[in-house]
Amino acid sequence: MPIDSLLIRDETENDCEEITTITAKAFEKLEISDHTEQFVIMGLRAANALTLSLVAEKKGEMVGHIAFSPVTLSDGSTDWYGLGPVSVLPEHQGKGIGSALIQEGLARLKVLGAKGCCLVGHPGYYGRFGFVNTDEFTLEGVPVEAFFALSFDGNMPRGNVAFHDAFFATGK
Repeated sequence: MPIDSLLIRDETENDCEEITTITAKAFEKLEISDHTEQFVIMGLRAANALTLSLVAEKKGEMVGHIAFSPVTLSDGSTDWYGLGPVSVLPEHQGKGIGSALIQEGLARLKVLGAKGCCLVGHPGYYGRFGFVNTDEFTLEGVPVEAFFALSFDGNMPRGNVAFHDAFFATGK
């Protein structure tokens, strides 16, 4: 279902500061967050590891952001990407903006020839996009119910995934 006046576009150089602010605000009150998500994006950008960095604008105001970056798989599978973080300003959450960002990002990954996407996220949310939990494809240290994968070609990797080192950024 389209959201009235929502525009999803690639980030520009001028968006970086606002993306940082949106990301920090989106995770500010989330108890399960370590509140470093904005530093992850900054690190991915600095390493030129943002395959997709999309912003959502509603009536000219930036209200959300999503990042996708390459991941490394222990079984040698290629062309897989990590989703995250996805951020929506608190006053705009629950209105479908995050879903729209995820759907657009996944569609664009497919166009790029991606074979799949994985993420760490809240159980119960990502299944609606086709993501599943699997015992055979994991992220070390993350419970199975919080790690999700979506194969675009029907082939699910086996083994462990490693996200970019920027996911360990602390801002210090």
